[in-house]
Amino acid sequence: MSHAVPNMYLSTHQQSQTMTRAEEQLLKRELADAAKNWLAIDGLWFQAIEQEYGMETALEMDRRVWEQFSGIEARRILTRLDLPTGGGLDVLETALKNRLFHLINELQIIRPDKKTLILTMKTCRVHAARERKKMPLFPCKSIGLVDFPLFAREIDTRIKTECISCPPESLPGIPYCSWKFTISDSSSI
Repeated sequence: MSHAVPNMYLSTHQQSQTMTRAEEQLLKRELADAAKNWLAIDGLWFQAIEQEYGMETALEMDRRVWEQFSGIEARRILTRLDLPTGGGLDVLETALKNRLFHLINELQIIRPDKKTLILTMKTCRVHAARERKKMPLFPCKSIGLVDFPLFAREIDTRIKTECISCPPESLPGIPYCSWKFTISDSSSI
């Protein structure tokens, strides 16, 4: 079987012409497996730095990586899906749903109004792995403060990002992270 473009990236007409349901399910499993591999190498790299040099150094190195990767991922998603830059929160929502971590974590995206999007991680494989290994909580807020604003600004420079909750400063009822994206110019949201 040749590997086609994932169903989530195609129009309904293209879907009916390119993939069977079984092929679609197989490809989704393959993509999720690839995302798990991506996360595994990222986690193992981080843990090696953490064990050798400590948490603060590992976090600093991780932030440097995300300073580069966040924009790369956003640009590749925009190109792959033929999405416009400057497309506001609608394009951001589509892009967030097409990030690698979306394939392996359960996310909730709500739009309380036309100028606001809230992303909440309902499950987090990073935290689950660390809990399983009896490792300390991953203080991911400093990484998210790099990743999410850079990703969002690559989508639309008008988007502002705010952390609602993120370890180590999580709010009750939000075990992982939650981020608020707002756009000030309502002319193109």
